[in-house]
Amino acid sequence: MRITDIREATASISSEIQNAYVNFSQMTVSVIAVESDVIRGGKPVTGYGFCSNGRYAQGGILRERLIPRLRAAGEADLLCEFGDNFDPHKIRDVMLANEKPGGHGDRAVAAGALDMAVWDLVAKIDQLPLWRLLSERYNSGRHDERVMVYPGGGYYYPGKGLDRLQDEMRGYRDQGYTVVKMKIGAVPLADDLARMEAVMQLVGGNDLAVDANGRFDLAEALVYGEAMAPYNLFWFEEPGDPLDFQLNAELAAQYPGALATGENLFSIQDARNLIRHGGMRPDQDWIQVDPALSYGLTEYLDIIKMVEGLGWSRRRLIPHGGHQLALALAAGLQLGGSESYPGVFQPFGGFADDTVIVDGLAEPGEHIGIGMENKIDMFNEIQRLVG
Repeated sequence: MRITDIREATASISSEIQNAYVNFSQMTVSVIAVESDVIRGGKPVTGYGFCSNGRYAQGGILRERLIPRLRAAGEADLLCEFGDNFDPHKIRDVMLANEKPGGHGDRAVAAGALDMAVWDLVAKIDQLPLWRLLSERYNSGRHDERVMVYPGGGYYYPGKGLDRLQDEMRGYRDQGYTVVKMKIGAVPLADDLARMEAVMQLVGGNDLAVDANGRFDLAEALVYGEAMAPYNLFWFEEPGDPLDFQLNAELAAQYPGALATGENLFSIQDARNLIRHGGMRPDQDWIQVDPALSYGLTEYLDIIKMVEGLGWSRRRLIPHGGHQLALALAAGLQLGGSESYPGVFQPFGGFADDTVIVDGLAEPGEHIGIGMENKIDMFNEIQRLVG
C-alpha cells in the first residue's frame, strides 16, 4: 500500500466581508488530494483536504517541504502496524521531520490541510465515516448522534445596516440554528451595541455570541465587557491578541460571562499556555483550536489529552473552522460542538448538502470519509483544482 500522488492547488474564497481585523477580498485556501494505490469502483481511493479560512493558502510550504518528504518516505514509514492502512501519526512525523520547534503559524496551516486529506483517505480505506472511525479508535465507541452547531456570521459588509443584519440572523434561525454569532470591534462601541441589540430582538442574549477577532487592547476589552455584561451573551470571543494571555486573564477576572478563544493558536504548546496562563475558567469558557489550522486532527487528538490532563472536559472544546472536519471531530470525540459557515467562505464553508439542523443540533451523517463528495459545489471545485 502506498501513496501514488499528492496534488495541491490554491482556491479563492474572496468576498466583501470583513471582521474587526481583516477583510476577505483576497482570501485563499490550500486544497489537497492524496491518492493511494487502493482501487475501489475502478478508481484510486483518494483523500481530500483544505485549510480553514483566515490564514491564506500555503502552497510554498506544501510544495517545498511537506509533500516532498512524504514522496521520499518508504512505505513502512507511512503505514500502520499491520500494513492495512496509512498511519496519520507516522505521516505527521514524516512531513514535519527536520522542522525546528516553535514558530507555529503558516507551517501549522499547511500541515493541517495535508493532515485532513490523510484522515479522509484513512477513513475511506476503512470504509467508515470519519466521525465513526474516531469514535471507535479514540473514544471507546462513544459518539454523539447530534452535535450543537452555530453559524459564524454577522460580518461587516459595505452598506449593511441593522435590517440586513437581522435578515441574516433570521435566515440562520430558519435553517435550524439556535445560537448565532456576530462580529464586533470594527465600529464604535455605541454602534456595536445597537447591532447586538438588533440581533437580540430575534434571538435573545443567551443565544448570541460575539467575536472581536483579537481587536482590543485590555482597556477596550474591559469597556466592551462592562457594557455587554447585562446581555448574558453566549460568549465573548477572542477579545484581544490570541497570544496575550495576561489580557485574557485580566478580562476573565472582571467579565462575568463566558469567554472563548483559541482559533489562532496553532499548536498544543500554545493551547497549553492558554489554559495555564490565560485565566480560562473550565466551568464556563470555551477553547476553539482549529484542527485544519493547527497541524491537523492528529495534533488535535494530543490537544484533547492535554486539556483533560489539566482538569478540563473535552466538552469545553468547540473547534473553529465551520466545515465538515470540525463536525466529524465533535460527533466522534464528543466535543462541545462545532462552528458552521452556511453563508460565507463558499464553497468550502458549511456541512454536507443533506445535513439537517434541528433545534441547533446537526447529525454528522453516514458519508464515508469526511463526506466532501456530498457537498456538491465544494467537491466540484476540488475536482477542478486537484481531481
